[in-house]
Amino acid sequence: MNKDKKLIFPDFKNCNLNISATLAEFLGAPNNKPTLSILKEELAKNYKNVVFICFDGLGINPIEKNLKPNDFLRKNIVQTLTSTFPSTTTNATTSLLLNKYPLEHGWFGWSMYFEDIGKNIEIFLNTDAKTHQKVKITDSPLAEIDYYFDNANSDYEINTIFPPYVAVKHNERNLTISDEEDLCCKLWYVCNKPGKQFVYAYFDEPDHTMHDFGVTSQKTKQVITSISSNIKNLYKQTKDTLFIITADHGQVDINGYVDFYKDEKMYSYLETPPYMESRAPSFKVKKEYMQQFEEHFKNTYSEDFILFKTSDLLQKGVFGEFGNKAELLGDFIAVNTHTYKQAVFYADDIRFKGHHTSLTDEMLVPLILLKN
Repeated sequence: MNKDKKLIFPDFKNCNLNISATLAEFLGAPNNKPTLSILKEELAKNYKNVVFICFDGLGINPIEKNLKPNDFLRKNIVQTLTSTFPSTTTNATTSLLLNKYPLEHGWFGWSMYFEDIGKNIEIFLNTDAKTHQKVKITDSPLAEIDYYFDNANSDYEINTIFPPYVAVKHNERNLTISDEEDLCCKLWYVCNKPGKQFVYAYFDEPDHTMHDFGVTSQKTKQVITSISSNIKNLYKQTKDTLFIITADHGQVDINGYVDFYKDEKMYSYLETPPYMESRAPSFKVKKEYMQQFEEHFKNTYSEDFILFKTSDLLQKGVFGEFGNKAELLGDFIAVNTHTYKQAVFYADDIRFKGHHTSLTDEMLVPLILLKN
């Protein structure tokens, strides 16, 4: 394993976020992000149906590990894009839905430190990251839900297809799904409605399966092969439809675990335990211990993590070109290298077999266009 391989940073001119920017412009919604020329040219062909699907975790690495070059989804990849950083569902799907940089919306990772209440909060669940008890958030610093397609000015009817836990403003145009077969049935239904139809769909596989069994497991291969086959069948059953398929991020197999929670010395330097993501942890350091923390971390964990000052990543534009949520990111951010390990913040944290969130292979996602 070559831990010295180059990290893959977000390219906000060639990112899955730019799909949303292109679709926002197409639908007459506000947009201030670069667009993708290959997608823009295809949208100009005036399809009756424009269908966007985000498959959670279906990045380039899982596709190449589990699909043959001539399998349907893999052979229709027209461009490789980056994800946002951290390369995680919380961050990337929020960017896709809002058409906003991470620095604009602040949903950077699974858990974030809320300074007003002094806790790390699992922000999708509103639970304490340590105790997993519900926490009441009265004044959240995170951006409000404002999906770009809800601001469309277009002759396309807007539809969404989501698992039941995804929040929507317009229930009347949302269809909920329970599994992959249900997804394809609902997509077929919308595509056969009269008039022009735009669909935004999200499905939470193969991410769950890869977390539990790993990217290269037989179960993951079955799930990804099934997705490819079912989308191929759906494609054959539709007319005058453009399918746009991507992922929020990819995944990699995990090679080991780094038990941060056992490091009492490091934790004594911190205002709160590490947060954000286990392969991209953020650190809020007590002001008097900045130097000691940095030295200790580099001396102890440099085999598996590169430590960055948050200010350096912000200057590099890693979280987007503009936005006002930088205060949520803490003082330092560590990035797991190509050793593919997961940090453990608390003793009872889940130890995944497959994971993402870092700047390695999971950063690459596909732009798949199926032109019917």
